[in-house]
Amino acid sequence: MKIVINIFLKNGVLDPQGKAIEKALHSLNFNEVKEVRMAKQLILDLDEKDEIRAKERIAKMCEELLVNNVIEDYELSTSEKL
Repeated sequence: MKIVINIFLKNGVLDPQGKAIEKALHSLNFNEVKEVRMAKQLILDLDEKDEIRAKERIAKMCEELLVNNVIEDYELSTSEKL
């Protein structure tokens, strides 16, 4: 089972990479872009058939290692296409 983890900065946390991309897009005349926020995505392939148990294990991994809970939030989803 493949689980997708989207990790993004919490609201109010400064996002210098997002701001740099936003500025670069504006310099290329893509002025319709209002804001850019950077995120990262991890895809874990688990040897687990039960989706609830897989997400519980991934949540524990996020809490203990993968996510900086002070400044980041995360979302989990499953994907068969990846």
